[in-house]
Amino acid sequence: MNQNNYLLKVQGIYKSFPGVKALDGVDLVVKKGQVHALVGENGAGKSTLMKVLLGIYRADKGTIHFKGNAVEIESIHQALHLGISMIHQELSPVMDMTVADNVFLGREPIKPITRFVDKNAICRRTKELFETLDFKGITPRALMKELSVAQMQLVEIAKSVSCNAELIIMDEPTSALSEAEVEALFRIIRSLKAKGISIIYISHKLDEIFNIADEISVLRDGKYIGTDHATNLSREKLIQMMVGRDLSNYYHKEKTAIGDIGFEVKNFTKENLFQDISFGVHRGEILGIAGLMGSGRTEIVETIFGMRGMYDGEILKDGKNITIKQPRDAIKNRIALVPEDRKELGLILILSIKYNISISYLDHFSNLFFVKEKQETARSSEISKKLRIKSKSLDTITSTLSGGNQQKVVLAKWLMTLPDVLIFDEPTRGIDVGAKAEIYNIMSELAKEGKCIIMVSSEMPELLGISDRIIVIHNGQITGELSRDEACQEKILDLAAQ
Repeated sequence: MNQNNYLLKVQGIYKSFPGVKALDGVDLVVKKGQVHALVGENGAGKSTLMKVLLGIYRADKGTIHFKGNAVEIESIHQALHLGISMIHQELSPVMDMTVADNVFLGREPIKPITRFVDKNAICRRTKELFETLDFKGITPRALMKELSVAQMQLVEIAKSVSCNAELIIMDEPTSALSEAEVEALFRIIRSLKAKGISIIYISHKLDEIFNIADEISVLRDGKYIGTDHATNLSREKLIQMMVGRDLSNYYHKEKTAIGDIGFEVKNFTKENLFQDISFGVHRGEILGIAGLMGSGRTEIVETIFGMRGMYDGEILKDGKNITIKQPRDAIKNRIALVPEDRKELGLILILSIKYNISISYLDHFSNLFFVKEKQETARSSEISKKLRIKSKSLDTITSTLSGGNQQKVVLAKWLMTLPDVLIFDEPTRGIDVGAKAEIYNIMSELAKEGKCIIMVSSEMPELLGISDRIIVIHNGQITGELSRDEACQEKILDLAAQ
């Protein structure tokens, strides 16, 4: 390839850690002014490769060419100096500083005589930068803590551009954005591309990949699988490249005997959050809840589980009225919630798999002073095997697991409580396609066992592929209900935007 056609050329990169070969001869070529998607399951080597490009890790073997020159990147500072920057999935701005201070943090202009930071110059340059990028609605003097997540990402993009970055790596940039915010981000990415800036775009959301990417490269188990133009790839072909096997039955939904209504809410209301919500879930049924971000979906299921205190209306299980003031009441009534944010609300990441699985059922394994460890281990092991949690042992620290396996640990914790009603809030957020397929299989199996399943999801293919029935929420109210046969993306979006 003519060196004038590419910005970055990575060849034969190897990187090993004790007992693990993270990168095994990886290649990657990113052209100038191109959005290049990098995809693969968790553990494929994407993060390790990016850390090599940023100078966090030193490759054991291989070459990196940037702008036609062979380079050895030994630090983040050197990567920035070359023109490579990264916007991480988990943003870490200095919340009590201004937008302008965050953009020029560590590179503040200094007044020549007083040697003080020139605050006016920082704000002026930030304003000029925002105008160049066509960023609207963000004031340079605003505090970062006053911004939305989407606005914080724009600040990170501005910071990268202010460093004269020619290659910006974006890691799961839309994980916490609404559909409107995603579209706004895509407009900005296309604008950056038009200015000749290249983007490496990492995401598990395949619809986004096909929407924004010019070319797509696939890694699997630390190896480079291939690169092709996005227009030459189908969703099925890309998934097969990523997982190394056919996932034709990706949205696994077995035909299940639908039983009586096992769970209901009637006239369910929480002031300023949602109003007059009424629906029922049959045993053996998966009920999907759709709606735009901020519509009230999460607030409804968190209130059902007792996380938001008292409510007006009724909750019924098997036809009997129950009262849920706190999560303990929900657990006692055999209701479980797999939360939207597993790291903050679902797991204690610094503790073992066994502890996380058994914590909600620990009083059943203990007497006054002692935990019955044999019983705890046996039951935790049984559920871990059922869900196919991949780990060396139950003593493995949970933070070391992939996103998909962490999600299975959250589910295992609730299965330990023998629930009749399982609520999944964004069940596959931040996990790879192979793990998603496993989660769908588990949900289908649980429905087949006669459990009532409620699933909140922002992913349209997921809702359409897994749900028996879908209700749509807008502005805290139900705007419609669709059967599996009549549900389609257009109808759901129409109801969600009413």
